[in-house]
Amino acid sequence: MGANNLLFMYLICGLLLFILIKTQRRKLAKPTSSLPPGSMGWPYVGETLQLYSQNPNTFFATRQNRYGDIFKSHILGCPCIMLASPEAVRFVLVSKAHLFKPTYPPSKEKLIGPSALFFHQGGYHAKIRKLVQASLSLNVIRNLVPDIEAIAISALKSWSGGQVTKTFWELKKFTFDVAVLSIFGHLEAHYKEMLKENYNILDKGYNSFPTKLPGTLYHNSVLARRRLSLILGEIIKERKEKKFVENDLLGSLLNFKDAEGQNLSQNEIVDNIIGVLFAAQDTTASLLTWILKYIHDDSKLLEAIKIEQKAIYDSNDGGKHPLTWAQTRNMPVTNRAIMESLRMSSIISFTFREAIENVEYKGYLIPKGWKVLPLFRNIHHNPDFFTEPHNFNPSRFEVGLKPNTFLAFGNGSHACPGNEVAKLQMLILIHHLVNNFRWTVVESSNGVEYVPFPVPEQGLPAKFWIDPPPNHNMGGHHTT
Repeated sequence: MGANNLLFMYLICGLLLFILIKTQRRKLAKPTSSLPPGSMGWPYVGETLQLYSQNPNTFFATRQNRYGDIFKSHILGCPCIMLASPEAVRFVLVSKAHLFKPTYPPSKEKLIGPSALFFHQGGYHAKIRKLVQASLSLNVIRNLVPDIEAIAISALKSWSGGQVTKTFWELKKFTFDVAVLSIFGHLEAHYKEMLKENYNILDKGYNSFPTKLPGTLYHNSVLARRRLSLILGEIIKERKEKKFVENDLLGSLLNFKDAEGQNLSQNEIVDNIIGVLFAAQDTTASLLTWILKYIHDDSKLLEAIKIEQKAIYDSNDGGKHPLTWAQTRNMPVTNRAIMESLRMSSIISFTFREAIENVEYKGYLIPKGWKVLPLFRNIHHNPDFFTEPHNFNPSRFEVGLKPNTFLAFGNGSHACPGNEVAKLQMLILIHHLVNNFRWTVVESSNGVEYVPFPVPEQGLPAKFWIDPPPNHNMGGHHTT
């Protein structure tokens, strides 16, 4: 065999060996798992039209019944994996949380601020979360009881003329004032009004179509966000000039120094203040609206809450003395009603994550870049975990629940850090509502609307009166 022929054979063998190695590597790199069952819908639009043409909870429940606890879809322009089992949710949010990053549409990040806590994970997230948790810890919020009580009484009195009140929208004012208290302490009235005015504009455009067209809700929100930055900048400047340490969130953010002695930037502080305002206001107001509806519609539960709260009221000399922290920690009947309201309403129906690499779970592939949606509401309404889940039954919280089945405040490192102050303001408002006021729901129905969180239809129109006469059964009456 000639030298040329031998060289040719070597080249052929080398080429074949190269192709064989590349083929084997591709086989090894290629995921062996398959995608979960489900439908990706139409090209480009996926199943987004189906999602928006019906109650979103019906959309998810129908697909869970059809495909099981893990299924795929394509909504809002993204391929998604939906998870509706406690084990799968724990896998994504706790045990393998490092494989799934928080993800939000860029338009929403722009309005809240890219440095806000819930857009991050890792070291920055842990640092900011620690500051927020410290400012909302039990040792801090126990001192807020008198101030929250004053805000609650003032709010209830403002509704009590017998006029029809859109309960949800009034409760938003109440929860905003409590959020401002938690963040700034006693903020000057003119700053509070400027914050409220501009935050309300931002809030209206948060879920609108993102466009730069002047006059649109989203464009107005962007302008309001810029004004909020300026207002917060003035508040921060004044706080720095006064050089006193406040035991509130702003104080924690301003006084923080990392290992290198660096403070947080002003943009980081502003973004996280607006993020906390956003997280604190609508969700708590939505839940309080549901609580008022549920206890109004259940006369036996209302009577049990009244008995519990009246005993506390009488121990305070007929309300002449303020509520104490210890009393707010000893309201078991009211607390169970809150917990069941959290489960039934499931204000946060799901959350968004994104796989940062190919992940395998129970033989299924979760591809890199796909969105992952843990479906909290589906778990809360699963009869395997909650008997007769569509019935309002606070007594179910008298016994222990199965692990990872109650997810009202999320799970893992991104669980809500403000859940205790949220529950505290609910307990205080309910205490004064049932002791000093009576109310009736107008045109009560089981309808739901999304603003963006689920609330009773029309924001629960109701009438409130101060100082109920003796033996009047507050709530439980419907007028038209």
